[in-house]
Amino acid sequence: MSIMPSFFGGRRSSVFDPFEDFPLPSFSEFSRENSAFVNTRIDWKETPEAQVLTVDLPGLKKEEVKVEIEDDGMLQISGERKVEKEDKSDAWHRVERSSGKFMRRFRLPENVKIEEVTASMENGVLTVTVPKEEVKKPAVKAIEISG
Repeated sequence: MSIMPSFFGGRRSSVFDPFEDFPLPSFSEFSRENSAFVNTRIDWKETPEAQVLTVDLPGLKKEEVKVEIEDDGMLQISGERKVEKEDKSDAWHRVERSSGKFMRRFRLPENVKIEEVTASMENGVLTVTVPKEEVKKPAVKAIEISG
């Protein structure tokens, strides 16, 4: 049995949750054109060395995506998919792919090295790696027992 973090509706755990203060917006808050970007889903995992965020952004180029960290430790991922140019002679039968802007924000934990954050994009998948500071293990001093 695993303890699911609160954002999955399970028992609350003591794991840091960057999504906690920033739930997904509801569809009613955005126009229908942007609905797919509202649903831009992000996977977050923690390794011993880093926090890793993975974002599916199919069809976007790295030049169309922005990754920023604000002074208060907020990580913001945003971008825009431009509307495909229409040719007057084209006859559209169906338009399901979305266009428009998206933005997701996360509060980073305090134990990260903000100056060493990296981002890479390959095949429409953005990976943001936020290295963690090394946890210093407390020194253990043996005390001699006198007798």
